[in-house]
Amino acid sequence: MILDHVGFYVSDFDASKAFYLQALQPLGIGVIAEGEGWAMIGKDGKGQFWFGSFGSSPGPIHLAFAAENRDQVRQFYDAAIAAGGQDNGAPGIREQYHPNYYGAFVIGPDGHNIEAVCHRASA
Repeated sequence: MILDHVGFYVSDFDASKAFYLQALQPLGIGVIAEGEGWAMIGKDGKGQFWFGSFGSSPGPIHLAFAAENRDQVRQFYDAAIAAGGQDNGAPGIREQYHPNYYGAFVIGPDGHNIEAVCHRASA
């Protein structure tokens, strides 16, 4: 990753926190640190995604989270839909990016396009 971390404001912190924790749990992503109205999430003790309630949401953005395998992409999609996300592309190959690009997309809180992607050739 070329960025150390990324962060933005959300319109409803509690709803966003619940969504991201449920949707990203299959990827091994969870809370690294948090305080009143903010959370830093990541994996392996490294917080790379921060969100908080101290300003206006930036409007819809796209975030793609790395999955270790295609099964994690499918689990992310199911968890994100169960958490209230709206389908924006079921798990599958996206050959327009490259032959092994396996991703799934959901619209989450504040209209953000949230993706899990695996670049491996295996099923």
